[in-house]
Amino acid sequence: MKRRSSVILALFCLFFCAPVPGAQQTRPADQSTPQKDAPKDHSKPAKEEDVVRISVTLVQVDAVVTDRQGKPVTDLKSSDFEIYEDGRKQHITNFTFVSTQPEAPPVPAVGVAKPDPKSKAPLPPGPPVRLRPDQVRRTIALVVDDLGLSFESTASVRDALKKFVDQQMQPGDLVAIIRTGAGMGALQQFTADKRQLYAAIERVRWNPMGRASTSAFAPIDSGSSGPRSNADARGRAVQGQGEESLGGSMRETESDFRTEIYSVGTLGALNFIVRGLRELPGRKSVILLSDGFRLYNREQSSLRVIESLRRLTDLANRASVVVYTIDARGLQTIMIKAEDAVTASEQVNGRADEILDARRQELFDTQQGLQYLAQETGGFGIRNSNDLGRGIKRVLDDQRGYYLLGYVPDYSTFKLDRGQRKFHKISVKVKTAGLNVRSRKGFYGIPEEVARPARRTPAQQVIGALMSPFTSGDVHLKLTSLFGHDPKAGSIVRSLLHIDPRDLSFTVKPDGSHEAVIDLVAVTFTDNGRIVQQEGRTYTLKVDDRHFAELMQRGFLYTVNVPVKKAGAYQLRVAVRDSESERVGSANQFIEVPDIGKKRLTLSGLVISGADPAKRRTAQQAADQTATDKEGAVEDADPLAGPSMRIVRRGMELDYAFMIYNAQPEPKTNQLQLEYQVLLLKDGRQVFTGKAAPISAGQVADLNHIPASGGLRLGTDLEPGEYVLQVIVTDKLAKEKYRVAAQWMDFELMK
Repeated sequence: MKRRSSVILALFCLFFCAPVPGAQQTRPADQSTPQKDAPKDHSKPAKEEDVVRISVTLVQVDAVVTDRQGKPVTDLKSSDFEIYEDGRKQHITNFTFVSTQPEAPPVPAVGVAKPDPKSKAPLPPGPPVRLRPDQVRRTIALVVDDLGLSFESTASVRDALKKFVDQQMQPGDLVAIIRTGAGMGALQQFTADKRQLYAAIERVRWNPMGRASTSAFAPIDSGSSGPRSNADARGRAVQGQGEESLGGSMRETESDFRTEIYSVGTLGALNFIVRGLRELPGRKSVILLSDGFRLYNREQSSLRVIESLRRLTDLANRASVVVYTIDARGLQTIMIKAEDAVTASEQVNGRADEILDARRQELFDTQQGLQYLAQETGGFGIRNSNDLGRGIKRVLDDQRGYYLLGYVPDYSTFKLDRGQRKFHKISVKVKTAGLNVRSRKGFYGIPEEVARPARRTPAQQVIGALMSPFTSGDVHLKLTSLFGHDPKAGSIVRSLLHIDPRDLSFTVKPDGSHEAVIDLVAVTFTDNGRIVQQEGRTYTLKVDDRHFAELMQRGFLYTVNVPVKKAGAYQLRVAVRDSESERVGSANQFIEVPDIGKKRLTLSGLVISGADPAKRRTAQQAADQTATDKEGAVEDADPLAGPSMRIVRRGMELDYAFMIYNAQPEPKTNQLQLEYQVLLLKDGRQVFTGKAAPISAGQVADLNHIPASGGLRLGTDLEPGEYVLQVIVTDKLAKEKYRVAAQWMDFELMK
């Protein structure tokens, strides 16, 4: 096995050329998968439907019907409904019920195996299942309004989000955890990867620059009427105590303006999120966790907030997005607290009652904004509940199914009124007594063709593909990003982008060569939206006729290297556009770079490749005959089975290689106690579990950087499809909390 071992090490060095002087290759024993198919998942995604359509030929809205106990009612007919536009009854021409539940209960995903049954060390999360658009049942945006979330509420929100990811998230859910005060970073994306969601939750923190303070209500100043909001409290702290009548009025005006601007900022962030949801599949919902916002200031309604709400409502209706709101403050008791500077005389003469009335009014006003936003988009608001996780569950239960009702609008619906588009109110009623119906409240008279113009410019096409959460488009791309570390150079993320040339438009030149022109954009984001590296170029791909057929088989390979100075979450997003045909493709990958300096057990990225056993033996025999050290298997390898594409066939040998960082030696003998285990997963379920086996470091000079490799034979009866190879390493000498590390890589199995 020495020759094959050198192939694996060479494979790894293609990604990370940082060999340890004098190091020997660590080789776990080869393993083989059993000749057995994986269990089949009989669940299917919900049928895709056009949820909301607003066109000159059809206006279609969705509605949810529940009984007195709040349970969904799913067996109604079109004759049970009535729909009105601006008070005029409409004839229902389209009707259907859409269920978002699987036809059969999904097979529960199996987590990673525990290498040591006696170990209490926490297990790393299992590999995520990559979702295709047709597999998405629900698309959920959990929006944390850190522009309006108090310090007290932030902890409750984090607990509720963790409960959702741990217990409530289901197969087929596409989820994003988004902060209104954060940029579009690596963690602000829709994903089914729980690692990414956990990382996003860890970054949910109180925003001291927002409109909320440390508690749900700002402390009351002695001798004042009591601040109407937390923004008032900050205004008083900044302005000082020297202002009275005129100064107090100025403070109130400034506080109103500040609160209003931050409320508009929250709604603007929601507007951006809803626009992103417009192109996504599944039953789409936004769950806003906030301390609320006002629709009205002290004198009148806030025109900025009302207008922002109206625009957001119309956009959410057209994007088929239902907005739910949860008051993160929970149940609040309106009473004098220890931090309130209220004197005994003020409590006796009734001054305290006036202050509490103002606080009660603040709670009502801020909850009113949340309720209004939810009701206008067909959702509901949850308030006065200390269990935010239960509130999220109520929302998920409401997403089980919905009715679609459509009617043919009158021509006047889209007619301009004094040069303006009129807002039309919609109401849906159920004839059966005791049932409740929730639907969208209205829309602007703008046809869909006008409201959603098609992207035309090349830049718009590329940006649209770049922001998509799916590996999508008419140009097929395969992105592989791996983490590695070198003692001198530090951490690096190295990525391979494989471009399928069959999707490009080649023209034949007079000299017989083939030429294609592509636009390529690659951007690497941090978790807070900072761009670490970006590259945008136009490439002219020119190949002579003699090598064109080989190119069609192997494809183009594009390398992106990103040195990483700081540990954290990163995401590489790539888009490619064919200039001739205007076809666009995109790919993205999330990667979390660990902090090697913490001296905890860590694994590098996992490099895998497939090899035909027959060709490998032939190459080895040829090498033995010529007494050379060349490895023919590398030259004869299937190009599709290499590290960039990873498309292998049944019966192949799957090779893998990785580095082990920060292994803990025994102090006296300097020996290691490492063992590894290999898992093969399909659709989140284990189809093969290897036995735990020891790893010997041999004569490796640097025990903090140990190369390791192995291989397994793929069974000839395995079901074709997408698989994940996972390697779990256990360091028995490390602290129990940091004893286990894992790495995984996906591949596709063909017959």
